[in-house]
Amino acid sequence: MMKPTIYLDHAATTPLDARVLESMLPYMTESYGNASSVHRLGRQARGAVEDSREKVAAMLGAEPSEIVFTSGGTEANNLAIVGTMMQGGAIVTSEVEHEAVLEPVSWLSSRGCEVRYVPVCADATVDPDVLSVELNSVERQRCLVSLMHINNEVGSVNDIGRLADAAHTHNAYLHSDAVQSVGLLDVDVQSLGVDLLSMSAHKLYGPKGVGALYVRSGIEMERQNRGGSQERSRRAGTENVAGIVGFSRALEIAVAERSQRRERLSKLRDLLTELLLNVSGSRFVLNSGAVDDRLAPHIVNVSVRRDDGLPFDGEMLLLNMDMEGVSVSSGSACSSGTVRPSHVLEALGRSRGDAGAAVRFSLGKDTSRADVESAVDRLRRVVERMHDMPGATSEKRDARV
Repeated sequence: MMKPTIYLDHAATTPLDARVLESMLPYMTESYGNASSVHRLGRQARGAVEDSREKVAAMLGAEPSEIVFTSGGTEANNLAIVGTMMQGGAIVTSEVEHEAVLEPVSWLSSRGCEVRYVPVCADATVDPDVLSVELNSVERQRCLVSLMHINNEVGSVNDIGRLADAAHTHNAYLHSDAVQSVGLLDVDVQSLGVDLLSMSAHKLYGPKGVGALYVRSGIEMERQNRGGSQERSRRAGTENVAGIVGFSRALEIAVAERSQRRERLSKLRDLLTELLLNVSGSRFVLNSGAVDDRLAPHIVNVSVRRDDGLPFDGEMLLLNMDMEGVSVSSGSACSSGTVRPSHVLEALGRSRGDAGAAVRFSLGKDTSRADVESAVDRLRRVVERMHDMPGATSEKRDARV
């Protein structure tokens, strides 16, 4: 008999909130017009898009004209980075960013942009003073700093306000990937001082395939796709009306419930950490050294070792946890297809074995104490089963390759 699934991979995606689905349905069944059409159905769709834009902007402390709807966080990151730096300049980022930042940065580097990687602290955050030192050596006049708000793998929280101050002191723009933080932390673009900020609906119980980019007024940006004048000619293509409505509603609910969710998740995070550190027959290495105010309320990342210190093989851990009915991951879902050692943990100086033995638990608004306790019990069974299993440690697996 299949065990009930315990879903602890909310940093990868979240289930669609029933209230969000309800808001979307009319734009799938009745008001299904193209928002660029001039007839009644088109005007209804356009009204829904602009109403959603106003709501999203208000919740972020932005102007409606500063919100660009996209297909998700990845497109928002690409538009922010490539759109602002296509004509050249300097980019400063870190090695612990999401691939949706690192890959466009690498692409621009191959086309002549100056790219610098600022060192990170032991908890994967960036020290504003260290950023200032890095910016002092930048030679190009136009510069973009791109640093995430919450690290999607280890859960550390950057002080974006201070980082933005450091960037602006050196006449640089500050972009932040806030996919993990919007809806959980207080994200106000004026308070944070960001120039560009990326968001994604499906990380906050909204639909997949829709996100947004905040672009501070006055920032010049080159569109990345052509064929229409949608989104004030910054992003061509027919708007995903139902998705945009769902995004707005999901953010509205998240903001209203934010304090309650954050307090509850923080308690569950601490419980999960305590239980993991007391699992017998294994050693768990916490992969974020952040203190509470610099740690996301929903993410716990540990490397799992046998009691003799050998790291378990990460892929086998995940598969065995899945067999036990627990959905967890090794890190970024956008790096899926093959389970490989986390580039974030390797950048933090973890051994390849520990980086490959990492398991990320990410909690959600409906996760219960019983879910956490049961998940740890099931992990305990997995560890016991794998302890003497051939090839169960990353060293043994590496030796065969």
